[in-house]
Amino acid sequence: MMAQIASVMRLELKKTFFSRRGLWVYVLAFAPALIYLIHAVDVTRDHEHRQALAAAHPVATETLHSIKEGMTTDEVVAAAGEPYAVKTFPGGRRRAGGFRDLAIYQYTDGDSDFALVLVEGKVERINEQDRCNLKKDSAIFATVFQFFYLRLAVFFGCVGIFMNLFRGEMLDKSLHFYLLAPMRREVLLAGKYLAGLVAAATIFVTGTALQLAALSWHFEPGAVSEYLRGPGWGQIAAYLGVTVLACIGYGSIFLLAGLVFRNPIIPAAGVLLWESINLFLPASLKKISIIFYLQALCPVVASPDRGLSLLQRLLISSAEPPQAWVAMLGLMVVTLAVLVFAGRRARRLEINYGTE
Repeated sequence: MMAQIASVMRLELKKTFFSRRGLWVYVLAFAPALIYLIHAVDVTRDHEHRQALAAAHPVATETLHSIKEGMTTDEVVAAAGEPYAVKTFPGGRRRAGGFRDLAIYQYTDGDSDFALVLVEGKVERINEQDRCNLKKDSAIFATVFQFFYLRLAVFFGCVGIFMNLFRGEMLDKSLHFYLLAPMRREVLLAGKYLAGLVAAATIFVTGTALQLAALSWHFEPGAVSEYLRGPGWGQIAAYLGVTVLACIGYGSIFLLAGLVFRNPIIPAAGVLLWESINLFLPASLKKISIIFYLQALCPVVASPDRGLSLLQRLLISSAEPPQAWVAMLGLMVVTLAVLVFAGRRARRLEINYGTE
């Protein structure tokens, strides 16, 4: 039996990795890494620009932090020197009694950028734009990973890979070669599932690793080393592991869907809707989903209500996240139940190419 499973896997891996029908899966997996790389290049260029401005207009960080609201233009210039840029808007601020002159003085210490908003010659507001740091970028990565990469990229990637394991063979009119072989249907299903899992995990784990590498590319080696000595390696391992578990869970669901449905849009839309409304489901129903267990295993918690309206935030249902071992066990139970049902369905599988 193991030899038969291995034979099916060898055949399916070649078709899965090099299928023109699945090229878009690579785009889903690797596009976020390209976006992070563009961000890293932009941040690096911005930092170099600030360093050049700071060299031409030197000012200490402590001096910039000492500037307070209400200080006059002369007091600001006396303390920090001439700014590297001045933007003036005569009559640019409307107040009671008419328009008032507005000016923006910009300073930088090489890392952070300070924009002093002066109205009628007095500081009214100070806008400080800090340089990106690993803590801030880690929070951004956690949000993108949980709400885009898992819910959309890995999700639709598994749709493309696992639904084509059977449905693609039917469209190509080649499934009968497997069915005529002296092999149990459950063995065929196991071989196809494992091949799809190896392909999906390889593609999306590589995508996750490239994202993390691109994210940390613009930071100083010392900062990256300090991060890795702290929570870094643990968080990286957790993200890679969650990616594999997402492929395991979603793969089983869409393998079954490929056996049951002719049109992949219907099951994909249904599962996507269920996973998307998980935030608003009662605690008991949250457990009948893949994303609930995946989010519990993520090392950094992403805020679920960011970007939501007040009504949507009120509708969010809170549930105590399970412990790591409980989340993994729950995900495996859901996956095993789906695969058992898929195996029973495969026993009754009949093909009629004329209706496909």
